[in-house]
Amino acid sequence: MSNPLFDVLTVGEPMALFAAVQPGDLSGVNDYHRVTAGAELNVATGLARLGMRVAYVSRVGRDSFGRFLLDEMAREGIDCRHVAIDDAHPTGFMMKTRSEDGSDPQVEYFRRGSAASHLGLADLPGLDAQGRFPARHLHLTGITPALSETTRELVFTLARQARQAGASISFDPNLRPRLWPSPQAMADCLNALAAETAGTVLPGLAEGRLLTGRDSAEGIADFYLALGARQVVVKLGPQGAYFADREGRCGTVAAMPVARVVDTVGAGDGFAVGVVSALLEGRPLADAVARGNAIGARVVQFPGDSDGLPTHRQLSAFIGDGGL
Repeated sequence: MSNPLFDVLTVGEPMALFAAVQPGDLSGVNDYHRVTAGAELNVATGLARLGMRVAYVSRVGRDSFGRFLLDEMAREGIDCRHVAIDDAHPTGFMMKTRSEDGSDPQVEYFRRGSAASHLGLADLPGLDAQGRFPARHLHLTGITPALSETTRELVFTLARQARQAGASISFDPNLRPRLWPSPQAMADCLNALAAETAGTVLPGLAEGRLLTGRDSAEGIADFYLALGARQVVVKLGPQGAYFADREGRCGTVAAMPVARVVDTVGAGDGFAVGVVSALLEGRPLADAVARGNAIGARVVQFPGDSDGLPTHRQLSAFIGDGGL
């Protein structure tokens, strides 16, 4: 692609996150720290911190949460020209317990009928006069198409436009089963989206098993390569990640050891930041997976969803040799 306006475009629902300051059930927590949340926003934030030109497509309500999110996105350097302010619907928010033993925290969502769930084709960024997609890469997750029929239509249309324009695409299933009418409906839609993207598919091992019916990382990768994916990376948690591509290259990249896990939420988004940023820099897939592992390992050592997303300098200091 020649001279696109952005390096990366993503679409999703940003939310205000109230993270508990003290441990315990949310019913007994009185003090919270407010931060940003949302898988696609986490990825946009991480890529922006690594120097990428990032644009975000979304809707927020005309309310204090919406203003907070817009201010935070602007502070991170994320372009918000395609974030609409919705007068009729509120900004979603969520609450999360504080985990001190590395276990998954309890999360409660308040997003039904949110502004972002009313995203649709009217929110398409559109092609320029030369028919170019506005970014050289599109990042999608399985959350946005789960929000409503109109968000689903928007995501599939964006994927089709990006592919036809020659932009690369990454797709993280990022399953939210409660948002779907059934597991089968979820699998049918997200596997169709993976085929539509024909790009880099980033499932976790448990996600891949649910979506494909295959047990192994190799089987999951084979499933998506047969659907038309260019390359597949299966996240294996503490065991690292398995990768495979159309050319037959494959392997497992070991995870970075972590002395103490503080909060696992956002680790997958950090992994996506590492993979996408490295691929856009022209690095081999194995190197991209290694960077994904490194950023994921850094993220789980911080309490917030995006606290641990590093700048290039912080990433080099964390890795030790600056090789990623």
